[in-house]
Amino acid sequence: MVDNCSTDGSADVAESLGATGVIRLTENLGFASSNNRGLKAAQGTFIGFVNPDVRVRYADLKMLEQVANERQAVVSPQLVNADGTLQPNGRGFPFLWHKVRNRLGPEKKLRGSYLLFSDNDEPRMVCWLMGASVFGLRTSIEKFGAWDSHFFLYYEDKDFSLRAWKADIPVALVPRAKWTHGWARETSSLNAMPWKRELGSMFKFYRRYPEFLMPKGIAVRKHPRINREVYGALE
Repeated sequence: MVDNCSTDGSADVAESLGATGVIRLTENLGFASSNNRGLKAAQGTFIGFVNPDVRVRYADLKMLEQVANERQAVVSPQLVNADGTLQPNGRGFPFLWHKVRNRLGPEKKLRGSYLLFSDNDEPRMVCWLMGASVFGLRTSIEKFGAWDSHFFLYYEDKDFSLRAWKADIPVALVPRAKWTHGWARETSSLNAMPWKRELGSMFKFYRRYPEFLMPKGIAVRKHPRINREVYGALE
């Protein structure tokens, strides 16, 4: 457990519940850097990065590891809300206009294009996974360099997944594993700091991946395997 210089006693609570190897950071290094600290300290060959607001179902870990092994993939359980409804933690191409529409419009209009769910119990390939719960073989994660600390917060999960695909490591949602996630957007409030961080990361991300600011065909040509395996298209 990596405590990112919190002020709410999280590290003490974790240790009281039996957590070992708690890493207490003396400054807030950001989401990506803290994940990398945890990766460096972890001993296992199958690694998971899990936010504190996710309820882990430990019985599902073997299944997630099996899918990661069989497909040599980065994987995630299907996240759900407290009422059991599905959260869209599997996503399609991160076009800026999809992100804006997702914030402003009804979710159903983006299902199948940006918000991705499996139609059955089989793993569903996605372009990227929300960073709240991500798993993979250590060898796979280290192959593409894990998390990029240039992103303090926001957009690091998109970049993580795209670099996995680039390293020939697919990204998959595992719907048979359903974990509850107490998801709340910081940028839904009027607090200026989350917005400042998101806009800063947005600029870094789209400077690195300008194809997602352009017509769809450009992104398809740049990422043909993602287009084929996520959308089943041969464009």
